[in-house]
Amino acid sequence: MQTNSIVELSRSAYQKNIVFLKQLFGKKVILSSVVKGNAYGHGIAEFVTMASECGVSHFSVFDVDEARQIKAALQKEITILIMGFVDEENLEWIIENDIEFFVFDKKRLIHAAKTAKKLKKKAIVHIEIETGMNRTGFEKNELSSVVAILKKDKERLLFKGLCTHYAGAESIANYDRVAKQIKRFQEIEQYFIEKELKPELLHSACSAASIMFPETRMNLVRIGIMQYGLWSSQEVFITYLNSKKIKSDPLHRIITWKSAVMNIKKVKSGDFIGYGTSFMAKKNMKIAVIPIGYAHGYSRSLSNHGRVLIKGQRCMVVGLVNMNMIAVDITDIENVEKEEEVVLIGNQKDLAISIASFSDYSNQLNYELLTRISKTIPRKIIE
Repeated sequence: MQTNSIVELSRSAYQKNIVFLKQLFGKKVILSSVVKGNAYGHGIAEFVTMASECGVSHFSVFDVDEARQIKAALQKEITILIMGFVDEENLEWIIENDIEFFVFDKKRLIHAAKTAKKLKKKAIVHIEIETGMNRTGFEKNELSSVVAILKKDKERLLFKGLCTHYAGAESIANYDRVAKQIKRFQEIEQYFIEKELKPELLHSACSAASIMFPETRMNLVRIGIMQYGLWSSQEVFITYLNSKKIKSDPLHRIITWKSAVMNIKKVKSGDFIGYGTSFMAKKNMKIAVIPIGYAHGYSRSLSNHGRVLIKGQRCMVVGLVNMNMIAVDITDIENVEKEEEVVLIGNQKDLAISIASFSDYSNQLNYELLTRISKTIPRKIIE
């Protein structure tokens, strides 16, 4: 475990987000907390512990490893849904532990039925259908086979959900494509009903779709980025604002990433800072060295223009971002000492380095930036 920085998670901010989201979707809609990608960089174990304490009991992950991490962190009665990769060797563990999982090919569906028969326990499956994302999901011409298997093995397969995923609901540019997907989903839902197969749950909405296309909320929503206090895009945020009388952001950022000054150096005018010749001091300067680099998730693209906060002031990264260190300009800040607090993401006094501004500096998506924060950096829940 590294000690060069720490990621703090605000319980109170998260609780406010959950209250807002549950009010937005209503009591009849299950909110599934999407915690793939190490809970979007927030840390699965710490995050799900906090989420559970805030009343969340349904979690969606990408693979078996993430499901195991949740099971290890929480002893409570919760629901875990695997949306992506499931290998055959872990299928027994999945079924034994009542883990729910997406099925998007016949081989997995047949193997699930065989494994369930062996364990004398039902496999809880969510049938994913292809509506236009062209990634995973049963094609329309495969549905008759799916129906046949579900009926034949109804004692071994619990048809819990029918689902799909939208191709870019966060952008109005994709409106027609997503609208066609919604229509296809509705048609296939009707097809299953006509075949006397009605799932308990219908779900297709991610954070963006839940705002841009409210009809996709159905009876379960898979919410990722919004629960962490961020919007999928500015378009989604503006769409939400335009639907409300109050024009303020209801979401609260829960993450703060902090480090500390490792060393302070004086640099003479004309000297270069760090590797190569990307930054030359045009005057006598004072720099602070911070023990964070691209190995920790601080992008190399932040070289020479990233920002951090020290003593409530913005300081620019000077020179190249190294594997384990960055240098920042503190020439005009008085009394900076070793071990001085450095905020990489978050607030300090009256200023903030937001996820959005941080990603703008590095030309990264919010999602990419967050998930790149090293797993070895400790996560701590604060009030």
